[in-house]
Amino acid sequence: MNITAEEKMMYKVMKAIYDSGIPISFKGSMVLKACLMEYGFSEDTRHTVDIDANWNSNTPPIKEQMTESLQSALKKSDINLDVTIYRMYGERCSAGFELADKTTGEILFSMDIDVNRPISPTKIYEVDGLRFRGVAPIQMIADKVSVVSTDKVFRRIKDVVDLYYISKVFDFPKSEIMKYLNNSGRSLDTFNGFLHRTEELRHSYNKFRFDGNVSKPPFDKIYSVVKAYLKELLPKEKRNHYKESDYER
Repeated sequence: MNITAEEKMMYKVMKAIYDSGIPISFKGSMVLKACLMEYGFSEDTRHTVDIDANWNSNTPPIKEQMTESLQSALKKSDINLDVTIYRMYGERCSAGFELADKTTGEILFSMDIDVNRPISPTKIYEVDGLRFRGVAPIQMIADKVSVVSTDKVFRRIKDVVDLYYISKVFDFPKSEIMKYLNNSGRSLDTFNGFLHRTEELRHSYNKFRFDGNVSKPPFDKIYSVVKAYLKELLPKEKRNHYKESDYER
C-alpha cells in the first residue's frame, strides 16, 4: 500500500503525540489505513490530509493547554512544525488545528480533536516503526455501518468506500456491532437512503475525489460489495405477492 509523504509525516506526528503521554487516541482514515495494512491489505486506498483524534481527560482542556501540549510533543520528537488552533471545541464541534512547516509557513495538514466524548476501545498500531494508539477495528466498522444506515450516507460517502476496503479483510461481525451499538446507547436506522436512493448515492460518489494516483472503483462495484457485506443487517426487501385471481382475465 502506498503511503504519501504527507501521510508519513502525519504518522510521525501521531507517534510523537502517543510518546508524549497526551490523553489522545486516534481515529479516522489514518487509523483505518494502518488497520488494513496490519491485516494484509496491499491495494492503495484513498488518501487523506487530516488527522482525527479523541482527547479524554478528567477536566476539559483549555485551548492554550491543547496547543502547547501538541507543540511540546512535536518539539521533543524534532518535528519542525508549528501548531495553531483555528476552532475551539464545543458540544457538537471538534477542536481544529493546523500544522504548518516552520520554515515556509505552508500548512501541511490539519487535525480535528473531539474532547471528552464517550471512551472507545483502542489498540496499538504500527506503521513503518511508528506506533500510536487508535480506535479498535470493531468501533470503526460499527461507526461506519451506523452512518450508512442513515441519510448521513449522502454527506459521508467515504464511509461506504471504507466499508468496501474493510470487507476485503474482515468478516462481518454482526453480533459485535450490535453489542457495541447497544453499549453506547445507539441503534441503527433503516438504511432507506442506501437501499432506495441509489442514484443520489451515485451522484455523491461521483463527486467524491480520490487524490493522487489511487484508482477509483466503479460505483456499481463499490455498492454491490458493500450491500453484500451488510446483508445481515439490512431489512428484508418486500416482495409483491399475487393471488391466483390476480392473473385471471
